[in-house]
Amino acid sequence: MKDVKDLTAEEAARELEHLAAEMAKSDIAYYQNDAPYLSDAEYDRLKHRNLEIEARFPQLIRADSPSKRVGAAVKSGFSKITHRFPMLSLGDIFSIEEVEDFIRSVKRFLNTTEEIAFMSEPKIDGLSFSARYENGVFVQGATRGDGTTGEDITENLKTIRSLPLQLKNAPDVLEVRGEVYMSKADFFELNERYEKEGRKTFANPRNAAAGSLRQLDPKITAERNLSMFAYTWGEVSERPWESQQDFFNHLNDWGFPTNPNNTLCRSVKEIEESFARLMEIRASLPYDIDGVVYKVNSIALQERLGFLTRTPRWAIAHKFPAEQALTTVNAIRIQVGRTGALTPVADLEPVNVGGVIVSHATLHNEDEIKRKDIRVGDTVVIQRAGDVIPQIVAVVTEKRSPDSVEFEFPHVCPQCGAHAVREEDEAVRRCTGGLSCPAQAIERMIHFVSRDAFDIAGLGDKIIEDFYREGILHTPADIFTLESRNRGGDDLFSAGTGLHLERKEGWGKKSVENLFLAIRDKRAISLPRFIYALGIRQVGTATALLIAKNYGSFRNFMNDMINKETGKLVAIDGIGASMATDMVEFFGEPHNIEIVNRLLSEVTVEDYIDTTDYNSPIAGKTIVFTGTLERMTRSEAKAKAQSLGAKVAGSVSAHTDYVVVGADAGSKAVKAKELGIAILSEEEFLELAK
Repeated sequence: MKDVKDLTAEEAARELEHLAAEMAKSDIAYYQNDAPYLSDAEYDRLKHRNLEIEARFPQLIRADSPSKRVGAAVKSGFSKITHRFPMLSLGDIFSIEEVEDFIRSVKRFLNTTEEIAFMSEPKIDGLSFSARYENGVFVQGATRGDGTTGEDITENLKTIRSLPLQLKNAPDVLEVRGEVYMSKADFFELNERYEKEGRKTFANPRNAAAGSLRQLDPKITAERNLSMFAYTWGEVSERPWESQQDFFNHLNDWGFPTNPNNTLCRSVKEIEESFARLMEIRASLPYDIDGVVYKVNSIALQERLGFLTRTPRWAIAHKFPAEQALTTVNAIRIQVGRTGALTPVADLEPVNVGGVIVSHATLHNEDEIKRKDIRVGDTVVIQRAGDVIPQIVAVVTEKRSPDSVEFEFPHVCPQCGAHAVREEDEAVRRCTGGLSCPAQAIERMIHFVSRDAFDIAGLGDKIIEDFYREGILHTPADIFTLESRNRGGDDLFSAGTGLHLERKEGWGKKSVENLFLAIRDKRAISLPRFIYALGIRQVGTATALLIAKNYGSFRNFMNDMINKETGKLVAIDGIGASMATDMVEFFGEPHNIEIVNRLLSEVTVEDYIDTTDYNSPIAGKTIVFTGTLERMTRSEAKAKAQSLGAKVAGSVSAHTDYVVVGADAGSKAVKAKELGIAILSEEEFLELAK
């Protein structure tokens, strides 16, 4: 192979053509056929060769060049694109009876009793897009938007390697539509990396895909490894296909990935079988699906059927049961919490439940495991209780292996080996090792830096665990001595005898500086946050706020607890004798007093000043928040409501006054509608809370 500097322009043009074709062929083999024939190293070698030639001959850069997979960053927001043909939504159905009704309505409209063939297609839980090609060249990409107008995401779509940039034997104008998604594996890898870096993780693959596709810098999109499936068309200058199945064949010939589970069904029975099969394999698929789409296969019949106001008569989406899914219990492990509680957790085959990837479910306690007879290897039905907590509803015993054995709950702590005892009046078994148990010490520190406590950016769970195991952190107070211990001399990064965090794998000067800045920023903390951060049993954020309001200062509270004076405490509405006992026991432990005093020497706990606006429009009202808020975190929204005299509840009831809904709101919003409770958007809540 010639050195690039020795190539003539003619030779360079020929090689660029070969490289573009070879890499496009490799992309099809990898993403469409799942049969890669180039190693990553070989692929990277071709990519670098292409870049070298283009750097010397910029006038020869091709429209289908692999280098165009990451285009120029968008300068200011996304421009709007009007779809020449609207990207309409589909109607939803939820039962096989509704499927039968849909098929009857199609036959009735066509005035026929003959069987009609339908394509059954997995409904990908991703982000809809359109890709426009002119004379075989990709020229424009857009989001669905409101169906009429979308956003120009041309440069971002180019980063998806499974999207062909040039087509052969395609119509002069061809608009291909499909779904961009993030695979489960790529989602887990991205979140793991973000968690390690102390950055906010994504709730589910769909959110990750949507956020990635709408980045103003396509280089960020390219780093997130998005995938896509094509499934329909928009504007075309000619249509050389006569059925949905035929269109998929054309898509494959052009190099587009289509879903391998698309199935032609010629009867209701075959449709039922297709739905049941996809339900069964759903958990094992490498991507999320939330239902099945049925389309009349014949294009001629589609044209006769036409459209209702906003949906086609010839297609429908059969959604999976809202918040339940089948998956497998891969393992049952015991977690040790900050209070020593042994909590069994089921490690599950990852599955999408109500829009969120679930890979773990709490089993609560040993009685729950016995009652439901949950065993490793079982196929189980799981759901997200209250839209949040994954739980196992039932075991599918007919799928159980004959050599399955009952799970035996341990009587010793799996972390430190100390006895795990269960009091007569409790369902929980607890480790007796106290803070000598590493699990409890680690969990307490993770709790200490959590969002509602000290909220220290850059100290994620993994970092806390690593620092504890390496002896860098033993108690929360050690966090505030990290910077001085890291100096080892006059300069932060001098060659003294300090910790030298910047030399640790995955760290550097900038990341260490950022961590210390975040810690310095939290050397003064509000009283409610400090009380919550201590991790006292039964003391959540609401209880911590009640204590702060009634005691005013931490010293007042601590002195009463040390002296076992609980009269003032139990007089507070919402705090009972059991909670008071836990607080007294916490301050009755000398080790805890030592930890608290060390903390007080490092941080300033601000006295509580009641700034509640009891004259606000929401004072005295009960508010529930649901869904993902965009302009503030859920904790910030709750604090805002409480500062205006509102009570924040976790569930919707007849006593709820307002439900504030964000993106992907679930059953709480549905229940609010059923009860006739006022529903507010985030903007409406902020307007009310001015």
